[in-house]
Amino acid sequence: MTFAKKAFAITRVTAFATVTAVSATLAGGTVLAQSALNGAGASFPAPFYQAAFASAASKGIRVNYQSVGSGAGVRQFVAGTVDFGATDEPIKAAEAAKVKRGVVQFPAVGGTIAIAYNNPACKNLKLSQKQAVDIFLGKISSWDQLKCGKGRINVVHRSDGSGTTFAFTNSLSAFSSEWKSKVGEGKSVKWPVGIGGKGNEGVAGVLANTPGSIGYVNQAFVKGKLKAVALQNKAGKYVLPNVRSGAAALNNIRLDGNLAGEDPNPAGAESYPISTLTWILAYKSGNGSKAGQIRQAMLHLLGPAQNRADDLGYVPLKGNVLSAAKKAVGSIGS
Repeated sequence: MTFAKKAFAITRVTAFATVTAVSATLAGGTVLAQSALNGAGASFPAPFYQAAFASAASKGIRVNYQSVGSGAGVRQFVAGTVDFGATDEPIKAAEAAKVKRGVVQFPAVGGTIAIAYNNPACKNLKLSQKQAVDIFLGKISSWDQLKCGKGRINVVHRSDGSGTTFAFTNSLSAFSSEWKSKVGEGKSVKWPVGIGGKGNEGVAGVLANTPGSIGYVNQAFVKGKLKAVALQNKAGKYVLPNVRSGAAALNNIRLDGNLAGEDPNPAGAESYPISTLTWILAYKSGNGSKAGQIRQAMLHLLGPAQNRADDLGYVPLKGNVLSAAKKAVGSIGS
């Protein structure tokens, strides 16, 4: 299956993910619809989550997942207005302290953040880490400077609070002391240049509709007119974002006691330099009768759904990371 066809399949699955209904017929003939779980957060893993939860419907699990960005997802989780949240940046201690029900945090899937561009005159763009930083600083503002066609470079970034932005700017800070001192890293930063789009979907849309543009999105959103940059890694090699290069990078991550971890510029000749895990946030208590359903949904996410991760443009979890995530699900109580 081509990547374009995969992307189309993702779009179709997304439409079904929030409307699939599962009913159980009781002995007396009454039909009882199972209540749906509601989750919200990161747009980075949204196509994977929506496909995974759609496939869980056959097991009697209904999940509505809203792609609203990591910042909004964490806020809704802290406020207790969802059954689970999702974020590309592990929850901060100050935020977790506000959750009286307790926090169960675990990685759900891996992925790569592509520097994507829309420039038909530029077939196979390679960027050094310095060039990547200079584009988003506004120091490289013309395609002529990259010897890749002519015209102004239109930079596109996220307009909302975003874990994708955190991971991306975290890597730029690792690439460049100038970026770290002038801009830094975070879910939201003061961009030196560019226009914003909401969610990975929004950024991809702006890029697709803006010739001469460049921005950052999850690899799964690189399709149609968009191409991914081959980015220089720590070993000096130019690497495209894909399952193999993402897995090589994520193998460098070591998780802490809260199952959080990062490596913004991983070692290894095959590693793609902007690779990240993404996390689910669940409650330790206060889930009531939904507790079993939440555990079942999350084990499906960490079980059968991982087999489809690479087809959807993500990096499946394996080994100790996957085992630790499954163990954490067991602490989701009623």
